[in-house]
Amino acid sequence: MRYFFLAFALIIVMVISFFGFRGQYFSGTPLRIFPDMDDQDYVKTQRPNAFFADGMGSRKPVAGTVPRGFEPGGVDYAFGAGPSFGNSDRYIDTGRIGDAYGAGMPKELGLTDETTAGFLRHGRERYNVSCMPCHGEAGNGKGTVAVIGIPTVANLMNFSETSYPDGKMFETITVGKGLMGGYGYNIPVNDRWAIIAYVRALQAARASSAAK
Repeated sequence: MRYFFLAFALIIVMVISFFGFRGQYFSGTPLRIFPDMDDQDYVKTQRPNAFFADGMGSRKPVAGTVPRGFEPGGVDYAFGAGPSFGNSDRYIDTGRIGDAYGAGMPKELGLTDETTAGFLRHGRERYNVSCMPCHGEAGNGKGTVAVIGIPTVANLMNFSETSYPDGKMFETITVGKGLMGGYGYNIPVNDRWAIIAYVRALQAARASSAAK
């Protein structure tokens, strides 16, 4: 047993002498067993790169992809609140018609009887991703966040089209309100409107159920 402790102490001394104490400064390059992604391979801007067959480091976007913040055609209103508050006066971007909040879906969405069902399905999908954890599956404010002890989550069933127009709901999603942060940089414009349409569908379903 004595030799075990001697060997153990020797190993500790060797490790400390090799790696040093935690937080100690070194002049040389440190040996990192777990680099934690501190160093990553990347292509430097406007530099040649032998990895690609043509030797060019600057690459064209992959076919079919869209840069974050842009719609096909380069319209800069997909994400964020910038164009919605100063660079655009369109209802689809601001939720407003003049100085008042608008109601209904923007014409730019091009919704028809054939596309409305798919639009609502997409709204449900986006709602479940971004809204359900707080507002609950039924939109009644009883999501996971409320269950764990934050009782101030809004009950969306109380936000009727009369008291809370679609445009006002769009603005709230974009910039946030109260404890809710804005989702303008997380949810594209069209998806925000799809979520609003789905919330209205939830409200209509609840009203129909209550009337029976």
